Amino acid sequence: MSQKRQQPEEGTSFDERRPRKSPSFRSVVRDVINLCKLQNLIEPVLEPLIRRVVKEEVDSALRNYAISMKRNCGKEIQQNPPESRNLQLRFLSAMSLPVFTGTRIEGEGCTNMEVALFDNLIGEVISDGIGSSAKVEIVVLEGDFNGDERENWTFDEFRNNTVRERQGKKSILNGDVIVNIKDGTGFLGNVMFTDNSSWTRSRKFRLGARFMDNIGDVRVREAISEPFVVRDHRGELYKKHHPPSLSDEVWRLEKIGKDGAFHKRLRNERVNTVQDFLMLFFLDPTRLRNILGTGMSGKMWDIAVEHARTCVLDKKLYLYGPSQKNAVVFNVVGELMGIFSSGNYFPVDNLSEAEKANAHESIISAFQDRKKILTFEDESSLITQTSSNLTSEDLTSHSYLQQSPFSPNYMHSSFSIGGFDDCLPGGDLTCDEPLVYSGPAADNLICDNLNEHLEYFETDFPIHGAVNSFIPRSSNPTIGKAQRGWNVLVSVLRWWFTIKRIRARKNTGLCNSLRKSIS
Repeated sequence: MSQKRQQPEEGTSFDERRPRKSPSFRSVVRDVINLCKLQNLIEPVLEPLIRRVVKEEVDSALRNYAISMKRNCGKEIQQNPPESRNLQLRFLSAMSLPVFTGTRIEGEGCTNMEVALFDNLIGEVISDGIGSSAKVEIVVLEGDFNGDERENWTFDEFRNNTVRERQGKKSILNGDVIVNIKDGTGFLGNVMFTDNSSWTRSRKFRLGARFMDNIGDVRVREAISEPFVVRDHRGELYKKHHPPSLSDEVWRLEKIGKDGAFHKRLRNERVNTVQDFLMLFFLDPTRLRNILGTGMSGKMWDIAVEHARTCVLDKKLYLYGPSQKNAVVFNVVGELMGIFSSGNYFPVDNLSEAEKANAHESIISAFQDRKKILTFEDESSLITQTSSNLTSEDLTSHSYLQQSPFSPNYMHSSFSIGGFDDCLPGGDLTCDEPLVYSGPAADNLICDNLNEHLEYFETDFPIHGAVNSFIPRSSNPTIGKAQRGWNVLVSVLRWWFTIKRIRARKNTGLCNSLRKSIS
């Protein structure tokens, strides 16, 4: 019995209903071989063709681009003809910092700022010819203008970075903003800022100068200064001095603010001026460092000391010692400058560390014995006058007595920080005065134990001969009788005590030898 043939479903074809056969391995290999043969036949033909077509297209594109560039360059050359000269304005000096409103703009060293016209091709000022006499306008620029240090800014870039005054404010620059250049140079007059720079995007200004006269088709590039901060004039009251002077208050130094913690600590220790600061630094730097405390870091300490040491000192030198043959030389702030040893002068650079330490102790002693400090105008007068006085040094060497070691607490007990003029002798003291000793040390030698010492004297001793042999000879009549009497007594006591010590040592040795013989 025949079955009814089923009707195909709608949307399906007969081929789709037939089962698909998977390709055999043989057919796959055959297809691959045929493809390789075709590639080997076509590649030698197509590759040169493709290369040629690509080359023609690239050459055509480059040719069109070169023609376009040439056309554009020609237009620019017509619009901007080439300059025959390369001219530029320059500021010849840097600005004196810091800058305050209402204060005249000055160059370094409180000099007038100078602007000049340069020819960059030869690197020289144009002192004659076109442009050597002209007018230049001083303007204010943004502090971040030309931050990449370019030398080819355009006039539009310069103009767009010019700072205008704030609304309701005066013009930023007040005074003679027009500079007349003569022989290629000109000086700024009385020009000052009327507003600070804190409101600008960079919080800084630059000073600019632009050429006002027309000298043909040549463009004169403008001058610009380094960026700087302009502060209100109220800040000038706290201005640091560069360099400071000895009489300046100590807060004028860097890192020491007025009425700040460091200033109060120094003031409590009577360090009020820059001179006080330097004297304490050279005489006792450890104490100065302790006064400032740990709040001042090592870097801040270095900056403050470095600033103080830029202070300009006079050339006066001071001499102190038991004699002019052996003395220490220092300046107005107690800084060691050299020593005299056996009549020869040795600068501080030629001294060893041990010699510097001994000289430093002598300088400290000088502030305890200020009447014996000698003053000289400069190093040459020191050496000249000291050498001329060496012939009369016998009296000087006997008149001085060696000072006792100095107490580490000298700053509290003996040394009073203040102006050095208070601790130096008056103007009537010169190096010609005899260096005779008159002080408390003599009393300590002969008065404290006088009764104890007198028991050693013998009535039959030829004392007059000993006195005459020990008295230093001098023809100087300025020494009083009382002073000579003290010198005689001190010399006799020294000699007598020496004899007694020698005799005591001999007696001790004799007793020891007797004991040994008896035993």
